[in-house]
Amino acid sequence: MQPWRAYVLAGRAKDALSEALIEHHSGEGSDFSSAEYRYYPETFFEPYLSRRRKVGFDLYGLLGIARGETGRMKRQHARNLAFFGAPVGFIFTIDRRLEIGSWLDYGMFLENIMIAARAQNLDTCVQAAFAPFHQIIRQHLPIPETEVVICGMSLGYADPDAPENQLRSERSPAAEFATFLGWDSPTQTGRP
Repeated sequence: MQPWRAYVLAGRAKDALSEALIEHHSGEGSDFSSAEYRYYPETFFEPYLSRRRKVGFDLYGLLGIARGETGRMKRQHARNLAFFGAPVGFIFTIDRRLEIGSWLDYGMFLENIMIAARAQNLDTCVQAAFAPFHQIIRQHLPIPETEVVICGMSLGYADPDAPENQLRSERSPAAEFATFLGWDSPTQTGRP
């Protein structure tokens, strides 16, 4: 069904949107409660809470931001809204009448953009940070009310010396999330 819609920004259009978003962010700010969809569960639980915290602590550790330095954390978060300085920014939307299957398709679409970018020696960063700012984004882009702002994406060349680009988040081993069945059967292993 191709349920995606992309607004691709560069130059002054990207800069104007970023300026407006950062101005709002530095004032009253925003959190995911103002997004048009629920990204996180109402209450975190394990193992997801620990995983999320670990990535956050590791990222802020690389950036030299200590726990409780909310001003520095907020400034770092605002870098999302400037597309991390990338020359191209995307805002992705979906028709709000579509259901979860289309959102699953959307995830595959986003990953394919990321893979295609790598094939061209470009780097990307998908950013849910844009979702809570849908009202401001609508003031700058021709997004109808029938569309939900899902996320943004930065596209450009990663700075290999930037501390945040040194982050390698830990991944759970396959044995923690996959159940392997029938692998002892000769037909499943490729043996005659």
